Amino acid sequence: MDEIDALRGMRTALAEDESPDALASRIRWRAGTGSPAPESAPRPLRRRLRLPLAGGLAAVLAAGAAAIVMTQPGSDAPEHVTPLVEGNVLLVAATNAEKAPLGAYWHTRSISGDIYAVGGSAKNFYKVDSRQGNESWTGRDGSGETFHLDPPDVPLTAQDAQKWRAAGSRRMVRVPDPEGAVGSVYLDMAGTGPAGPFPVSPGDLAYGLTPARLDRLPTEPKALESALLDLKGDWHAYTATAKKEPIRALRGQERIRALSEVTIALLSTAPAPPKVRAAAFRMLAAQPGVRAGGRTADPLGRSGTVISLPLKTTVPLGLYTAPKQLGTYTRELIVDPARGMLLAVQDLVATPPKGGRPLPPGDDGKPRSLAAKNMPDRFSRPGDLASYQAFEVAQWTDQAPPR
Repeated sequence: MDEIDALRGMRTALAEDESPDALASRIRWRAGTGSPAPESAPRPLRRRLRLPLAGGLAAVLAAGAAAIVMTQPGSDAPEHVTPLVEGNVLLVAATNAEKAPLGAYWHTRSISGDIYAVGGSAKNFYKVDSRQGNESWTGRDGSGETFHLDPPDVPLTAQDAQKWRAAGSRRMVRVPDPEGAVGSVYLDMAGTGPAGPFPVSPGDLAYGLTPARLDRLPTEPKALESALLDLKGDWHAYTATAKKEPIRALRGQERIRALSEVTIALLSTAPAPPKVRAAAFRMLAAQPGVRAGGRTADPLGRSGTVISLPLKTTVPLGLYTAPKQLGTYTRELIVDPARGMLLAVQDLVATPPKGGRPLPPGDDGKPRSLAAKNMPDRFSRPGDLASYQAFEVAQWTDQAPPR
């Protein structure tokens, strides 16, 4: 398994419609045994990277670097847009995405959030949005720079903010460890600021979609789908052994999952030409079961249209581990048709966590186990936001990265 496949396992991946326990059994995962470890001192929460990275870039981001000043959000909607017509949301998005100009750099800034319940009971808790992000400039040759963003964690709603202030407005908020260790972790309500820059090379781009390869992708939806189905990777995120194969070899939900992940990359982080991005929107519109819903606000407060994917469950996985969730989730996209832009991908609670499951020992050799009482969404209800990735900026620009 190479770095791209390994880091892909750290993302929230689309899964088959089955319970986490059935999934653990299907991939032949077996937990270790041992007695409970003693209570450990709380530690800062280690969050997963949402964007696929590879090679030395991933190692540098893990190590950290000097902070820089975060830039401001990008421009608003383009001047010439096609009016939204009911029933063709993705086609309108495609038309407007195709109008976008090319530039010297593909500039993206994304913020990812995991929603944590803080408190001891369903009657007395508040929610915190634990955030991190990336900002990147990728040139037409695939080289560029990226910065790791560590903004403050924030109360999810105004009501949650009131409860946080009533609890003392603590900078470090203690929550149960969701990764299975016996102990607690901290949410940082102040953040540490951006770090970087770190170099980007063509080998760091998701799914091997270098600019040269992106330029060669078809701009007709069916032809684009056929080309993407030939992409090779370890698409079975839940098998015991890695196996590279084309998406075309998959069937049913697994094929939809893999094709959806690549499509999301084309609509967000990949430096795809406007015509390819437009074709990706049209391809998505043609997929069976993809459904447009009503208007809503994304996690950053921007208005968009909900696009539901024909999948019943999402399962966040850790590196070489069994599923680390005890509930089930649905996934939806939020699209701004007028801007031709994917605003966000978000996972909603379908069934709250319940029960428990042992896990293999951690790096310290101590046994671990999952328990519903420690899950971030332990007090959530069906339909509540569990996690998200919002694309604050995703556009071609001639402006070089900051020096």
